[in-house]
Amino acid sequence: MSKIFCLILLLTITGCSLGSDQPCLDLGGHCQYDSNRCSGSYYSGKCAGSANRRCCIVAGDQPCIDLGGHCQDDSNRCGGSYYSGKCTGSANRRCCTRTAVEHDTGDCSNVKIISRDSWGARRPGSTSTIYTPVPDFFIHHTTGGACTSFSSCISQMKIIQDYHMDDANHRWADIGYSFLVGEDGKIYEGRGWDQVGAHTLGYNSRGLAASFMGNFETHAPNSAALNAVKALIQCGISKGKVSQSYALFGHRDVSSSACPGTALYNVIKTWARFKAHSP
Repeated sequence: MSKIFCLILLLTITGCSLGSDQPCLDLGGHCQYDSNRCSGSYYSGKCAGSANRRCCIVAGDQPCIDLGGHCQDDSNRCGGSYYSGKCTGSANRRCCTRTAVEHDTGDCSNVKIISRDSWGARRPGSTSTIYTPVPDFFIHHTTGGACTSFSSCISQMKIIQDYHMDDANHRWADIGYSFLVGEDGKIYEGRGWDQVGAHTLGYNSRGLAASFMGNFETHAPNSAALNAVKALIQCGISKGKVSQSYALFGHRDVSSSACPGTALYNVIKTWARFKAHSP
């Protein structure tokens, strides 16, 4: 009885699959017998079966491997950061590193905006350009977990994006907010300056939104987060994305929602250009 037939029989009996090829697939490679030619490099211990069945990674993916990453379609979540131009194949096949790196979008010097690639965002299903400068800016809170560090904030970003895109009650094309903010004092790029969001029903095409990560019904965000959003709005004005005569609203001002939480709402009521009524 051949070794291959024995393996197939064993997998059938145990109900297993060739799932142990996944380490190779995660590297952007494919498993084959090393008696066959590999156009790149062979890696051992990444494939199911005999020791002669090894992971072949094409040479063009080497720049990604050198970064400690693996190539994948960027419609998938990345545990670290995405890098373009490091993988063979289509433009959507990009390098995902295991460790996230803080890359600022460089929009403005007075606020650090962590790019989508930096926090490992999935590619949006679709996009729609918003007309700028927008007349309105909305403040939200996520009601979920708060975060005080880069690592915990990017974890929250991935949870929120997955929820918005995959939950049966949403199925949105992307994370809904334009930007999110953590209590690490950093802004995290959601849909960004130029895309219509899914944050404030009836007003998505005329406003941008920043959402504080956490629940701020009984306590306000820390000063680092509050100051970051103030700086974000000023950055938007300087870039021509937010009107100089913009109106600021809490989500509850235009809906029956309790968002952005009473404690946070009481803070933003003191900010310049706040409007306590529907635009």
